[in-house]
Amino acid sequence: MGFSIALIVFSALLMLLVLMHKGKGGGLSDMFGGGMQSSVGGSSVAERNLDRITVVIGVLWFACIVVLALLVKLDG
Repeated sequence: MGFSIALIVFSALLMLLVLMHKGKGGGLSDMFGGGMQSSVGGSSVAERNLDRITVVIGVLWFACIVVLALLVKLDG
């Protein structure tokens, strides 16, 4: 049960973090206004920290998926 809740939380955080990234041009980011300057981006240090946090949350999300798959396999 705890890993299911963690997966939901990490999924929501991952979606928010990905949406906070500045668009690099082209694709869907331009369609939703990613090509315009946003106040979230700012400095390169903030962007690097956002990248690091996104990677860490992505790894934790993947670990939750693996643990849940192992738990389902062992129960069944």
